[in-house]
Amino acid sequence: MLRIAVVGSGPSGVYTAQALVQQQDVPGVTVDVLDRLPCPYGLVRYGVAPDHEKIKSLQNNLRAAMEHPDIRFFGNVPVGDGPRGLAPRRLLELYHAVVYCVGAATDRRLGIPGEDLPGSFSATEFVSWYSAHPDAAPGGFVLGARSAVVIGVGNVAVDVARVLGRGAGELHHTDVPDAALGALAESRVTDIHMVGRRGPSQAKFTTKELRELGALPGAETLVRAGEAALDPAWADPGGLPAAGRRNVEVLRDWAGRPPAGRPRRIHLRFFLRPVALLGDGAVRAVRFERTVPDGRGGIAGTGEFEDVEAQLVLRSVGYRGVPIAGLPFDGGLGTVPHAEGRVLRDGVPSPGEYLAGWIKRGPTGVIGTNRSCAKETVASLLADAGALAERTPVTAEEARAALRAAGRRPVEWPGWLGIEAAEAALGRRLGRGPVKIPDWAGLLSAARSGG
Repeated sequence: MLRIAVVGSGPSGVYTAQALVQQQDVPGVTVDVLDRLPCPYGLVRYGVAPDHEKIKSLQNNLRAAMEHPDIRFFGNVPVGDGPRGLAPRRLLELYHAVVYCVGAATDRRLGIPGEDLPGSFSATEFVSWYSAHPDAAPGGFVLGARSAVVIGVGNVAVDVARVLGRGAGELHHTDVPDAALGALAESRVTDIHMVGRRGPSQAKFTTKELRELGALPGAETLVRAGEAALDPAWADPGGLPAAGRRNVEVLRDWAGRPPAGRPRRIHLRFFLRPVALLGDGAVRAVRFERTVPDGRGGIAGTGEFEDVEAQLVLRSVGYRGVPIAGLPFDGGLGTVPHAEGRVLRDGVPSPGEYLAGWIKRGPTGVIGTNRSCAKETVASLLADAGALAERTPVTAEEARAALRAAGRRPVEWPGWLGIEAAEAALGRRLGRGPVKIPDWAGLLSAARSGG
């Protein structure tokens, strides 16, 4: 009989817990899922765009897994060495094994002058704001901006460009918090520039996400054919993999359209590398260097520069894992060293410590990728079950008492249901569907009332 702690309640954490309690080889496995937030579901709740309701409905599947009788949820439980967190060494005293599924919590930086000017943010900060993450910085983001530059051409970049390009009325039926919806309603952003340093055939967005930009009722998508044609595959994309071919075909179609005269414009730009953010006290433009293909799959600078006006800059150039105090960390990769999910300390598997998700493999793949990643880790853990069973952690009730004494009062499943009920009630008062509570105090108050 094994008691396992899973740290993180996003898809990788839930899939890990589910695989552990559904396996048939080791009887009596129970799982406590810990999260520093009072709410489960990770990036499904706080990263999926509000208008992607089909993807957000994955919460229903995650809920079904979390309601298994052998899985318990403990939110508001920080993990890591320090006065407010449970240290990894302490968790190993409480459980037979611990699986860390903490994702990649920060953004890569551009490393260029002016990156920290007011008005310059990571895309994650913007996503957290409109997703009501309780750690999100308050503020209007879009207020006072006329032109926005999104640096990056992946799906997150498309998400933030699409939210900027939507009218607030189009988001009224979603769970966007009321303050963010009000700021978006007052937005005067008319031009959104989504910029990549390479060509259309190398962009990382999916065709489905790309096409959504072209379907916005109040915005038109603009592509400069002469710029995009620097891509060798632009004229004949037939030799590209299917995803790249479809992307180029969509962009070629848009490049041939006349302007529609809609109130907002989304400019898709290619072969531009950011070299500086310009401004005196606040960002006013982004300076780009024109690039060209180098013939080897990369790009080369040309020494030609273009300044694009921007009062709002959002960088979307990838996520990066952050160290967990008390665990080893590979600063180059932004992951915890591992072998098939087993944490490595000085190159040797650490008994009872495992990984799944982005902190294990880096920020790659889609939500479903976490399922196979979790299965690999669970297979390693179950292979070690004999040795793990010889460990003698405290009892289940002692472990849960330690969680409750870890500096914060944990939010258990009834508390989470209280948050859901409070968000539904808030939406009814606003004449909307459920609306997210955006702050720690409100979430914890709702959890105490419900739990």
